[in-house]
Amino acid sequence: MPTFVSELEPRPLWRHFDRILATPRPSKHEEAMRAFVLDVARARNLGARTDKYGNVVVTVPASKGHEKAPVVVLQSHLDMVCEKNAGVELDFAKDAIVPRREGDWLYATGTTLGSDNGIGVAAMLALAEADDVVHGPLELLFTVEEEIGLEGASALDPALVTGRTLLNLDTEEEFALYVGCSGGAGSELAIPLDTMFGVDGRVGLSVKLSGLKGGHSGVDIHLQRGNALQLLSRALWPLWKEFQFEVVSITGGNLTNAIPREAEAVLRLAPEDAGAFGKALDAACAGMRAELATADPGLAWATAPAEAPGQVWSDVTAARVLALLAALPHGVIRMSDDIPGLVETSTNFARVRTEGVVLRVSMSNRSSVDSALRALQSRMAAFAEVAGGEATQSEGYPGWKPDMASPVLGRMKAIHERVVGKPAAIKAIHAGLECGVLGAKLKGCDMISFGPEIQHPHSPDERVLIPSVGRFWKLLVATLEDLAA
Repeated sequence: MPTFVSELEPRPLWRHFDRILATPRPSKHEEAMRAFVLDVARARNLGARTDKYGNVVVTVPASKGHEKAPVVVLQSHLDMVCEKNAGVELDFAKDAIVPRREGDWLYATGTTLGSDNGIGVAAMLALAEADDVVHGPLELLFTVEEEIGLEGASALDPALVTGRTLLNLDTEEEFALYVGCSGGAGSELAIPLDTMFGVDGRVGLSVKLSGLKGGHSGVDIHLQRGNALQLLSRALWPLWKEFQFEVVSITGGNLTNAIPREAEAVLRLAPEDAGAFGKALDAACAGMRAELATADPGLAWATAPAEAPGQVWSDVTAARVLALLAALPHGVIRMSDDIPGLVETSTNFARVRTEGVVLRVSMSNRSSVDSALRALQSRMAAFAEVAGGEATQSEGYPGWKPDMASPVLGRMKAIHERVVGKPAAIKAIHAGLECGVLGAKLKGCDMISFGPEIQHPHSPDERVLIPSVGRFWKLLVATLEDLAA
């Protein structure tokens, strides 16, 4: 059923976004969204091509009189980050996202909204149906699995796309034109866990950290928000040395491109130590909350009895692994020397899972300098080796080097000032836009990226500024008309 979102302006765009809210689209499960796109194309008798990986291109004929204009490619990704607050009962694989409005902002209810990149997808579908927009021949490129490492773009069959001017609709800052992005690569650390039978008489205890904002591991990495895994590890390491508790498991984080908001350790503790342990934990967490009072004031912690099996980490393993987790870096590694305020290199301590006798740690590394990115991966491998484990490094994806002489940039600067009424900020982003991958695939492609105002993507605080979507639509329509001339 349509929601109030369908009544927002511009209606053609918001009507499609409303349908997108009701369409499941986790990464690797974009089948329903792909079917939605193909249904729109079929209803308008538009050509559509799909490659083996599931990327889709819909071809839209030029407006009358503009058939000889160069082909323009518009590009967005179909998948979304699926994050939700504790206690929210929503199955991203089948349930509709529940929108809510606060003033001029559109949110979801306790979950990510999926405006990243659902607004871009909705704009492209609105263009596919529009009879009142002047444009040349269009290729609407919908990629998959962007949120888990730009996998769809990396696997794209280049023959699917003929245009060599590309408008990426996946940035999240209004009044800005993006011309560059960082590259990224993951590091997966596998640490062996020697186990033993725990001491008789000990009781199970769950220690949970929650209440943090989280956010995008690239766009928000400089905001000094708390990382639940890092904070939990920071608290546990000195407490282990004092209380010699036993460790059953440590778990936290979800997606590699989201800053962890929650983490949990299951421990076994001598009953007589419970009171002192609780006081020491409270003191450690209170100190961390005071540190984060401005950037991330919601840090909460709780202990509760837990079912804890007798099989636990050995003391040697607990010392080795807790030290590793406390030492792993998170956050900005280096700022750019060339672009003021731009993060050059960072890492996200993203996820920990206890799987039997192996602890798996995921680190998401980003940099706009390839040598720095590879050095960061090497550093992660060194951490794993010191802890007695090994690291598996992904090849990753390339960055997008700014081209200040780009023809489409020159035209869009003038269009932006004319349509919006002020000059656009020309920027690069510390996140992985598909432009870097697509530029390597589509040789000679002239690219630019822009979008509406979206804040806190990849977290349940995600929100999109409703009036900015109207301005984004006007800018997009004006750009297509200019490029059709």
